[in-house]
Amino acid sequence: MKLRLIYWSFFIFPLVGIAYACRDLKKETRQVYTLDDVAVETARDVEILYSDSAIVRVRVTGPVMYNYIDRENPRQEFPESVKIEFLEPDLSIKSTLTAKKAMRYQEKGQIVARDSVVLTTAEQEKLETEELIWDEKTAKVFTEKFVKVTKPGEVIYGYGLEAEQDFSYWKITVPKGRIKVEQLDDVLK
Repeated sequence: MKLRLIYWSFFIFPLVGIAYACRDLKKETRQVYTLDDVAVETARDVEILYSDSAIVRVRVTGPVMYNYIDRENPRQEFPESVKIEFLEPDLSIKSTLTAKKAMRYQEKGQIVARDSVVLTTAEQEKLETEELIWDEKTAKVFTEKFVKVTKPGEVIYGYGLEAEQDFSYWKITVPKGRIKVEQLDDVLK
């Protein structure tokens, strides 16, 4: 009787151990991944096109983009640089915005460009600042930071700016600088 019990012990205990080990492996292989597990997607050589009534209006490009899949704050980051081109209906470039870094907040519909932000237009106007926010919904750009606008023959600087995204209309909140007197004479007449 003892011999049979010992024989079964040698046979049953290893089987129980193997079954238990297999059960734990099945738990590990059945692990479900959630959005929290995959929080960031990386894309290279990115191009995003915005259109209105089937006409491409804006092209956003960058060498690297991180897409943060966060339920509370989904966003896209351009850590190495970004270039935003505002286009005419014939796809010619009306103005270009470049920056060393940018963040696109999907919920707000805004792109915040930072660090050496430059906006240039086809009319030889140039805006320089350290931060510029583009509101995709209103098609406007704005900042509260120091700005410098260079036009042929004039330099205007100050703090704060509101403008159309293509820079066709703009105003500096607290302006300073040199302005052509000839233009002022035309306005006063």
